[in-house]
Formats: sequence, C-alpha cells, structure tokens
Amino acid sequence: MNVRRRLIPLVAAASALSALSACSTDSAAAGGTGKFDVVASFYPMAFLAERIGGDHVHVTSLTEPGQEPHDLEISAKQTAQLQESDAVLYLKNLQPSVDDAVNQSEIKTKIDAAGLTSLEKHGNEVGGHAAEHDDQHGEEAGGQDPHIWLDPVKYAEVAKGVGAAFEKADPDHAADYKANTAALVKKLDALNTEFKTGLADTDTRVFITTHAAFGYLAERYGLTEEAINGLDPESEPSADRVKDLEKMAKADGVTTVFYETLVSDKTAKTIASDAGLKTDVLDPIEGITAKSRGKDYFSVQEANLKALQGALGAK
Repeated sequence: MNVRRRLIPLVAAASALSALSACSTDSAAAGGTGKFDVVASFYPMAFLAERIGGDHVHVTSLTEPGQEPHDLEISAKQTAQLQESDAVLYLKNLQPSVDDAVNQSEIKTKIDAAGLTSLEKHGNEVGGHAAEHDDQHGEEAGGQDPHIWLDPVKYAEVAKGVGAAFEKADPDHAADYKANTAALVKKLDALNTEFKTGLADTDTRVFITTHAAFGYLAERYGLTEEAINGLDPESEPSADRVKDLEKMAKADGVTTVFYETLVSDKTAKTIASDAGLKTDVLDPIEGITAKSRGKDYFSVQEANLKALQGALGAK
C-alpha cells in the first residue's frame, strides 16, 4: 500500500468535532439522525451496512464515489463524523488513515471486516500454476490481500459477522438485522453458485489484470490471476514483469488484459497492444460510479462473471 497517508492530528480532529453540527445528508456527519448511525470506510462496507441495517441504519461512507479507496486520507471533519457515530465498519490494513482514526476514536462498536474471515498472503500471481512461484514476483508478494469482498463466500462470512455485531449493538432491532443478514447471505450463496457453474469449463484458466485484486476470486473458482501491478493499483510494473506476462499470455492462451474503472487503463492498453490482446473491464468494486457496469455489488459481480466467461472462453 502507499505509505504517504498522514494521520490527522488529534487537536485538529477535536476542534472539528466541537464545531460540527449533525446533518442528515449522506456526506454529512453521522449522528443525530434518530437511527443507528454507521460510518463505513468504503463501498463494500457501506453496502453490507445498508443491506443488513435496512431502515434502521443511517450509513455514511468515508470514501466518495469515484475516489480510489487506497489513497483516502481522513480529514478532520471526517474524523469528527466518526466520533459521532454509533458504529464503524472498516477493513483493517486497506486504508491506513482509517485505521488510525478508528484506533483513536472512542466509538463503542468497531467492526473490522478483516477479523470476520481469514486473510491470505497474495503476490502478483495467485491460484493455479502460479501457486508454486507466487513469492518470486512482485514487491508486494507475501502481503496480506484485503480484497475479500470479491469472493462471495468470504463476503458472506463477513456479512454474518456484521449482522451479529449490529444485533449486539442495537438489540431493539436484532430480529430485523438477523433476517436481513440471512437474506443477504442467501443471495451471496446464489452468486457463488453462478460463478462456480459459469466458470467450470473454459478454454483457459488464466486471466491478466492491472491490479492484484482478484486473488480470492481466482482461488475460489480454480483460476489463475496474473497481475500487472501488485496490491497497490498505482504501482508500476517492471520491464521484466511485462515480458513475463507477454510470454505467459501466449503459453496459456490468454485473450484479454483487464483494467478497472477507478485507475488509468494506460498500462493495460499498452501491454495488450504489444501482445496482440484485447482489453476489458474487471471491476474490483471499490466504488460505484457512472462507469460501473451495474448499480450495486451484485449487478457489478454479474458483469464481472460475464467478462471472465468471455475472456476465458467459457463453454
């Protein structure tokens, strides 16, 4: 991850807190809404909070639509919003400035999604034939991969943990949280079945991405992700890495280089052009924008499945 994030001084945060009045808009401070106020670190966390909380919660996301979540730096105003909330839902080690703000806050209910499922160490190559030499490529090889939400099974595990936390923190609405969680998990189970069935028989099992975000998805469905960059979407690949990818593409019958919506597609298109490959979007669902192929997590995942089926030659 980038290391340039800075911690907002406590003095500034305290000053902002004293001056801030509660509002009810999505971008305003959580607190004072008459509901269970939840601050979510970025879209996948906000989506869970909204689906599980339903009408009983007011959700504020620290990451704006279209903003690259890895680069988020918490403002003093946002730190104050965090302090006024009833709960915070975040994913530790994805956004260091969020981690720092949460650690310094006095919020009673702190829900770390990374603690609700198991995280794995992924490099630039994940799954399939790459497993035997994962540690030989990429500066971030061996780093814990935070992109658990792209695996429907792990995301369902997180959803169960979030639901249980909501039930404990807001017992008056525990029955509704339990029911909403069950409905969400059922839908995630169905999505898992769609991926498993849709990717069972393909011409190739290898796909290339710009950002090493799909390691859990690759492992879940027996695929191999070859990432141009590491876990940090803004890192630059070495010349050797580019050559390796071009050789691998020919050897494994790769047809497509995938890029994402929130980061420049320049590198993907350059490599694709040099190797005679196509390009397409594979969305890490770190935020929903007008460029997203879908309006929420499920519709974007459906689009991701179709894109993978096309690139891999699904039967």
